[in-house]
Amino acid sequence: MTTRRLIIKGAASMATPLIFPHFANAADPYPNKLITIVVPQAPGGANDVIGRALAQKLAVALGVPVVAENRQGAGGNVGTAYVARQPKDGYTLLLNAQSVQTINPFLYRKVPFDPVKDFDPVMVVGVAPYMLAANNQLPVKNLQELIALAKAQPGKLNFASSGNGTVNHMLGEMLKTAAGIDIVHVPYRGAAGAATDTISGQAQFTFGSFPGLMPFVKSGQLKALGTCTEKRTQLAPDLPTMAETIPGLFANAWYGLFVPAGTPKDIINKLHSQIVKLLENPEIKTQLLGLGVEPFTTTPDQLASLLKEDLMRWSKIVKDSGAQVD
Repeated sequence: MTTRRLIIKGAASMATPLIFPHFANAADPYPNKLITIVVPQAPGGANDVIGRALAQKLAVALGVPVVAENRQGAGGNVGTAYVARQPKDGYTLLLNAQSVQTINPFLYRKVPFDPVKDFDPVMVVGVAPYMLAANNQLPVKNLQELIALAKAQPGKLNFASSGNGTVNHMLGEMLKTAAGIDIVHVPYRGAAGAATDTISGQAQFTFGSFPGLMPFVKSGQLKALGTCTEKRTQLAPDLPTMAETIPGLFANAWYGLFVPAGTPKDIINKLHSQIVKLLENPEIKTQLLGLGVEPFTTTPDQLASLLKEDLMRWSKIVKDSGAQVD
C-alpha cells in the first residue's frame, strides 16, 4: 500500500517569545527553550489553523513555549527558505503545505530551497481536504453546471486562489485543462482574501481548504459545489467529489512537519513521538475535525516517500498546465 493510499485511507502576527526564568545551556536536554513553528502562509488558511492548534498542545506536552509564526511571501517560498537556513537544533520547525514542497519547485523559475536536500521530514500531521465553492448568485448547483456555464461564457468567469502556485491555483488549472474551459485565475495573498472576494462576487468561484471555506458555507455566504478529494471525505460525506465528474481531478492536500536537514535524529524522534501522542488524543482529534482537518500521522520515512511521489506527480501537472511564476 503506497503512502498516498495510506493518507487517502487514513484520512498574523509574529508571536512574541515568552521569557523563561530557566537558564538553558548546551548540556540541558532538548527542549529547553522556545520552539517556533514557522507557517509560510498567511493567517486564516488551513496551515495556519493547524500550526496554532499544534503549538498550543505541544507547549503543554514539552513544557516549553511553542509559538506559530507566519512568514508568508512568494507562495510560501519565503518562510520555507528561512527555515532551511536556521540552526539544526530542533528549535525552528516548518509546518508546510504540500503545495510549497511539491508544486513550487516546478512552478517558479527560481526557488530558494531544495524540497528534499534542505529538510529532514518529521511527519504528516493532517490532511485538510479542498473544496470548490461559488458565489451564491452564480446560477450553478454543481461542477457539471459550472463547466457548462464556463463554456457558454468563455473568459468571463474568475476563480480566486490564495496565491500563485498553491493547490487552490493548480486545481483551477487542472479543471481548465481537463474540462477544456476558459476561466481566469485571480491570485490573492492568502485564503481569507480569496474567500471574501468570492462572497462579494468579484470572483465567481474559488478553490479552498475546508478550514478556510467551510465556515462561509455553513453560514450561507458561499455554496459548496464539490470536494477536491479522490474519495468523499468524512467531513462532508454527502458532497460529491470533482473526480466523480472528471476522473483524476483531485488533490490530496497534506500538511507536513519538517526540520532543517542535519537535525539530530533523536530530536526528530522526540518531536514525532510527542505529536503522535497528541494526535491520538480524542479531544484533539475532535478539535481538528471541527476545524476541517482530518488528523493523520506518518513516520519520517513515509513522509519522505510521499514527498518524492508527489514531486513526480505535480511536475507533470504543472508542465501540462503551462503555468509559471517569475
